[in-house]
Amino acid sequence: MINPSAHGWIDKFFSKYYLLESPYLIDSKDFYCRTRATGFIYGHVISIDSSEPLLIEGWTSEEISKVALLNSLFGIYQLTSKNQDKAEFSKMVLKFYNTINPQGFSLLKKILPNESDSIKLEKIINERVQTNDNMVSKNFSHIVTNALLFIDVLAFQNFLINNELSKNYIQKTEEIILGIVSLALTTKSNKTLYDDLLIKLFETSVRYTKFSGTKIDSLDKLPLEILQTNLEKYYIMDLAAMAIWNDSEMEKKEAEFLHELGYTLQLEKSYIVECISAINQFINKYKADIPYFNYSNPIKHFYDQSTQNVVNLITRNKKRLQKELAESKELVVLLATSTQRELDTQEKKKMKKQLLDVCKTIPSLTIFLLPGGSLLLPLLIKFIPQILPSSFNENLDN
Repeated sequence: MINPSAHGWIDKFFSKYYLLESPYLIDSKDFYCRTRATGFIYGHVISIDSSEPLLIEGWTSEEISKVALLNSLFGIYQLTSKNQDKAEFSKMVLKFYNTINPQGFSLLKKILPNESDSIKLEKIINERVQTNDNMVSKNFSHIVTNALLFIDVLAFQNFLINNELSKNYIQKTEEIILGIVSLALTTKSNKTLYDDLLIKLFETSVRYTKFSGTKIDSLDKLPLEILQTNLEKYYIMDLAAMAIWNDSEMEKKEAEFLHELGYTLQLEKSYIVECISAINQFINKYKADIPYFNYSNPIKHFYDQSTQNVVNLITRNKKRLQKELAESKELVVLLATSTQRELDTQEKKKMKKQLLDVCKTIPSLTIFLLPGGSLLLPLLIKFIPQILPSSFNENLDN
């Protein structure tokens, strides 16, 4: 089992050969379609395309995205370089990320010279999947930010082909994406709150482009000529379809825009139809799990995600937590008392202090010690009874 939140997960990933097999990497379209089927292109990963099954149940969205990004980077490395050497891949991808190091991107300060390449890469990937610092917005907007992670994959391919990254490649790609999304949304006869939200999320999720507010009113005003590979064109098409999608019915103008875009990109008509079908099938199947299609209550989504994160932490640290609680008898008594009556102010302060002391001894639970982490304590308390002996719960007595 891989834990993408602990050091050493990349080495374990590669040692367990959870990577794309080379026979699938002969054709760029096959590689792209397989990657899209995992949800990585749409920013909502539901599986990892690996040679051996990789169970991701119980992982956070960030953990899944980290592994998906690594897998896609290694896949494009094999496809482009015809090389499966993991050590050489790590060196090349580190060189690539050092090349694109944006202003304010503080990874170089965090990376120590004596660290292994895999540990350095873990830190970079962790930084790349970070979304918004605000915890509510973070849960709400990660879908778009993670959808744009495929730009890293495209830029890495450009880097491998040219032995350097083409000037302003990422910035120009982001400008094209923002322009395409804006144009796609103008085709709608009835704009919704979702449409306004989506464009704002795209604008705040790009890393290199400061949105100027310049209105693009036609495809010929976009620098589409820089898109030289089919992967770039496939990706642009899918993002346009993703922007247009809001229900199972596609308006005539929306369909015409997608076909015009595909024709401009010189894509086969069959692929345009396939692109539309793929987005319909994926979103109809997973719509209930994708935050930006449930924009009405971001606070609820934050709470739901936080609850799942706490459950994951407790499950992973169950034995250590049981041991620590067993050594804190007063805390267990307070927890038991809280199930029967409301604790007074003094008792609540004591329980909070002792719970935080327990969290200090388990590194994975340091989230509760961070500023604002105490807001998650009620969630921790809620799930602790599940790991205590049955004698703790008087409701189970005969």
